[in-house]
Amino acid sequence: MPVTALVDAALDRSIVGGYTRIGSALRRRWWPADPEPGSLRGRRIVVTGATSGIGEAAASGLARLGATVHLLGRNPDKVGASAEALRRAQPDAEIEEEICDLADLDAVQAWALGLRDRVPALHGVLHNAGLMTPERTETAQGHEATLAVHVLAPHLMTALLLDPLRAAHGSSVVWMSSGGMYGARLHADDADDLEYRVGRYDAVQAYARTKRMQVVLADAWAQSLRAAGAGDVRVESMHPGWVATPGVSQHLPTFEKVTRPLLRGPADGADTAVWLLATRPMSRPGHFWHDRVQRPTTFGWERGHDPVAVAALIDYVEKATGEPIGVPSPTDRD
Repeated sequence: MPVTALVDAALDRSIVGGYTRIGSALRRRWWPADPEPGSLRGRRIVVTGATSGIGEAAASGLARLGATVHLLGRNPDKVGASAEALRRAQPDAEIEEEICDLADLDAVQAWALGLRDRVPALHGVLHNAGLMTPERTETAQGHEATLAVHVLAPHLMTALLLDPLRAAHGSSVVWMSSGGMYGARLHADDADDLEYRVGRYDAVQAYARTKRMQVVLADAWAQSLRAAGAGDVRVESMHPGWVATPGVSQHLPTFEKVTRPLLRGPADGADTAVWLLATRPMSRPGHFWHDRVQRPTTFGWERGHDPVAVAALIDYVEKATGEPIGVPSPTDRD
């Protein structure tokens, strides 16, 4: 094994070395090449949660590569301000403003169907929008809000945008997970209370568990599309490391205070997402990335995901959204 691979693995296992700015600073010396300038010219990419932090940085990085970036957020004023800031910084950038509340699945469906009518070919989607609520909160459809924003809405959006994604003849869907997902396993017993209707609600654990669900669903999407002969739509998940964002400051103030000198900037956290969307590398089952390298989805001493828990999660998500993972049959479309 090359020395760089050994160092990379050691950084990853150390957590602090791999997740902070230390890791990316070292890895830049050997990681895969940057996308070519202009490599996304003529391509359309949707970025959710695009008005701050990692999403805003990703939108900027994609625009610099020439993409037409669809900035999606729920607050029209924030979306407009982010779009204007991008246009000032990059006068040639092509920016589209999109308004949708991802906590409302009816709104997600209406927006996605509208985009499908407006845009015949879509080259990428970055599911970046994030949410953490101190107490359990329900959406208009009665779902726990973190589950709705992190899991149900991205799945529904992916399913409804599959036609324009396939029409691009080479597209990518990237789910922005979190390194915190390593601390949240999926168990078969979880299937009875994915919405925290019975068990005690823990905001941090709810966040981490939905981030684990994102990794599981992205892998399921990738394998299903490949099996259906639609592998030209690549689906990946990734984690950005420890990043200084407004969400971290608001919801994890102690963590932010202790780690502040080591936290990555938003552009650093967005780097792998931009790279995945621009270069579309091949990947193995698991399809989970960090710092431009595939990473294991579980710790080394753990077994893989519980297949019963995975099947239960997929079944729940498909029923809650009314959309299957993968390419629907003509009967399903009817």
